[in-house]
Amino acid sequence: MVPTNLSSQSKTTAVRAWVTLACLSMLQFLIAVDVTVVNVALPSIGAEFGANARQLTWVVVGYTITGGGLLMLGGRLGDLLGQRRLLMIGTTVFGLASLLAGLAPTYPILVTARLLQGAGEAMALPAAMAVIVLLFPEGRGRSRALSVWAAVASCGLVLGFILSGVITEFLGWRWIFLVSVPFIVFVLIASGILIPADQPRRRMKLDLPGSVLLTAAPLLLVFGIVEAGETDGIPRWAAVVVLVAAVIAAYMFVVVERRATNPLIPLEFFRNRTRVGANLATALLSGALSTSFLLFTFYLQNRLGLSPLTTGLTLVPLAISLVAAATLVPRFLGRWGARFCAVTGIGFTALGMVAIAIVTYVEAAAIAMIPAMVLIAVGMGFGLVGLQYAAVTGVTESDAGTASGVQRAADQLGGSAGITLYIGLGFSGASFGIDPFLLSSAFAIIGLIGAGLIAMRISMPRHGAAENTRLATKPSESAP
Repeated sequence: MVPTNLSSQSKTTAVRAWVTLACLSMLQFLIAVDVTVVNVALPSIGAEFGANARQLTWVVVGYTITGGGLLMLGGRLGDLLGQRRLLMIGTTVFGLASLLAGLAPTYPILVTARLLQGAGEAMALPAAMAVIVLLFPEGRGRSRALSVWAAVASCGLVLGFILSGVITEFLGWRWIFLVSVPFIVFVLIASGILIPADQPRRRMKLDLPGSVLLTAAPLLLVFGIVEAGETDGIPRWAAVVVLVAAVIAAYMFVVVERRATNPLIPLEFFRNRTRVGANLATALLSGALSTSFLLFTFYLQNRLGLSPLTTGLTLVPLAISLVAAATLVPRFLGRWGARFCAVTGIGFTALGMVAIAIVTYVEAAAIAMIPAMVLIAVGMGFGLVGLQYAAVTGVTESDAGTASGVQRAADQLGGSAGITLYIGLGFSGASFGIDPFLLSSAFAIIGLIGAGLIAMRISMPRHGAAENTRLATKPSESAP
């Protein structure tokens, strides 16, 4: 009877874990959608508020950079205050900010709402990922869970373009924010029921100066690069001053972290070469992936003249390919390991960028972009999951939030930096007559080469690899 009871309890725990994953994946999807859902709707937003193209940039990057800059603080808060508590707080902030964005009477309030959405994401996502990591032990279960998590995020990013076109055309741009509110309420209720209460935590002082500097550095970097590329923006010398300030903020962040009693990122974290390498490679890979999304959109709308709705529907093969790739990732991750998946994904992404460059250079029809979409989807599915797995290997309850926050921040800040640098430089006047799509793709490929070299040096613990191999060979647990 005892083995039966234990088996029944184990099955109940497993079912609860997967139901919790489904609930948190809905939150992941909503947050990922909000990264890209505004892109197609930007002209409508600008027309209503009288905002120009440079001002509209902040509707996109304000959300992603604020979220990415505060993610490490969010991860640390989860370790100190409890993952469930912070998840509930962050989800509430994100929901209220979404409501404010949908009802915003002025453009400054809309931008403020987007900044608050980023803050809510910074608290909710690291906590959600930490809950998942702690629910699923290392091995096949965690690889499958992280594959679902990454696939949902990837599909959310892509479907954001599709949903934006559909919602904007039939309901109006405000509903791209309002439609998520009832789903957020559902996530809050389900999380309160499914996720166990937090264990008592020891009170510790937070590293607020580090959080401010980590958020200020990328914001100043983006502001400086965006303004430097505008002829009617701030003076060029002022843009240079802003860029110098970004470098100083980054340097001061390192200084503060070394002296802080309770640093935002403990110095011990940087002694784990596997995690550091995985996060660096993630930032570079995400920069290329985010760049590819905008290149798809710019080419289809600006060069081929497709409507927003048609553009969104044209990206459907990308979403389908992402789902297909996600079904294969667990099998390869269990059999060949995280490094294999990471390097493979980076390689496919580089091929995808080459395909984008070729199609845009010869100005081929929209259908010619499908091979590039498939390559990018496979690269995202394999690369991000492999790097995510490596970035959270060996975590415990005391550092799961920090590791998850760093990984998510690397993903999001890397994507924002990629858009700013690759697209900004590629489409600026500094291109010297070179096709901007070709130049942006070339910059992304250079970054991917660096990501590949880093990923090849990732070393996974032997026991983790052995466990993955053992689980992968069990006939009763086949991959989906």
